[in-house]
Amino acid sequence: MLRTVLRRRKRSLGEQDVTVADRPQVRRAVTAAALGNTMEWFDFGVYAYLAGTMGKVFFPSSSPGAQVVSAFATFAAAFLVRPLGGLVFGPLGDRIGRQKVLAATMIMMALSTFAVGFLPTYAAVGFVAPLLLLVCRLVQGFSTGGEYAGATTYIAEYAPDRRRGFLGSWLDFGTFVGYSLGSGLVTVLTLALGTDGLESWGWRIPFFVAGPLGLIGLYMRLKLEETPAFQQEVAQSRAHADRSEDPVEAARQSGKGRLREIFTRHWHAVLICMGLVLLYNVTNYMVTSYLPTYMTATLHQDETTAQLLVLGTMLLVVLCITAVGHSSDRWGRRPVFMAGSIALVALAYPAFLLIRQGGILLPALGCVILGLLLVSFAGTAAATLPALFPTRMRYGALSIAYNVSVSLFGGTTPLFASALVEQTGNNMVPAYYLMVAGAVGLLSTFFLHETAGRPLRGSGPMVETAEDARTLVARSRTSAGRHARDAWIRLRHPGARHKPPGDGAS
Repeated sequence: MLRTVLRRRKRSLGEQDVTVADRPQVRRAVTAAALGNTMEWFDFGVYAYLAGTMGKVFFPSSSPGAQVVSAFATFAAAFLVRPLGGLVFGPLGDRIGRQKVLAATMIMMALSTFAVGFLPTYAAVGFVAPLLLLVCRLVQGFSTGGEYAGATTYIAEYAPDRRRGFLGSWLDFGTFVGYSLGSGLVTVLTLALGTDGLESWGWRIPFFVAGPLGLIGLYMRLKLEETPAFQQEVAQSRAHADRSEDPVEAARQSGKGRLREIFTRHWHAVLICMGLVLLYNVTNYMVTSYLPTYMTATLHQDETTAQLLVLGTMLLVVLCITAVGHSSDRWGRRPVFMAGSIALVALAYPAFLLIRQGGILLPALGCVILGLLLVSFAGTAAATLPALFPTRMRYGALSIAYNVSVSLFGGTTPLFASALVEQTGNNMVPAYYLMVAGAVGLLSTFFLHETAGRPLRGSGPMVETAEDARTLVARSRTSAGRHARDAWIRLRHPGARHKPPGDGAS
């Protein structure tokens, strides 16, 4: 009987099971990861604001509408190779470590963006010019295939469980700071050089800035240590090294074995991840990459006004994003995602109606609505997505699911939206596109399990202080003791139900 009770007893946590976060190291991890996203999205901001100019420089023989489509097709081409980058960098990050892979992706991103500034124009070398631009974009896309998933994994594995939403939101804070820097620089150059100066040589300047940014980011990432969760996973693997002689276990630990396990045992998490990524990135690229061109090339609004409105929207997102991340720690990830999805379905159409109006006030209000919708996803995604997968395959599974969804739906948003507007002549197509994304996001959120305040799958609890660790261990032992008491009562009195104190008859 005693053996039965002990067998059914819930195991309590020990002090060795709880990791206390190193605050200085957490700050360095968040800063270095966010800086990589800043670098990535500096490039996106520059390219989005220079889409019209790049179309004239590299595709001068096309009509204005075709130039925009061609420029965005080159932009979208980078996303076609992102799944390949995810397939390479993701499983590699699960095998050799997150820090090494993140340093490699930083180098590739910086060099490919920096190289665009040196490219010859179509007027100088003809068809070779857009071909070289495409090569640079493909290298950039391949490297970013391991960037966001690796950065979110790195921060999530360093963050205390109760603050993962707040700390993770700093990653996307870097995203929109980078976009704001890139788009702000292009706006300043447009005002200073004019359209002719920008098309002649000014378009090169923003790409040259990527070099110093990349060097700073690389230096910071080389100074980082591996995450506690990955170190624990490596220690456990070494402790069970004798199992590697088992051919079944060896196949499971191999790259192919992990990929097979992702799609056979974790397919539901992959689908949820892809749906949430679709929701976030369709909204993201619609606002950041397509909206400036939509307002100028489609609605024929003033270029400087359109750029300033979108830039103001990005600054609004930057100001709100960490507050949204903190709110997800308090209220949960599911409520934030669900509220944002419903609001996107309801408000996308009115927002674009306002943007179509003349003047500044009404379009600004429409941009504010889109910005608030975007920040509800941006402030929550970095803490939600890594928690879907266990530690041993987190980087790889997230890289694959994230990049497949971004490639199919996110990065192609500007291309599809501009092409549909061109073909149908309906300026409200972008609103319908966002409404569909909201519906997909709502369905994905319905199946999402709440992860706020809980340890990552495959990892032990992570807390902020030693006092928090002692409190958690004490609570765990109390809970285990109550579980053993309940098991004992059920053994002695099988037909009786345990009543908590105070529930007896008066």
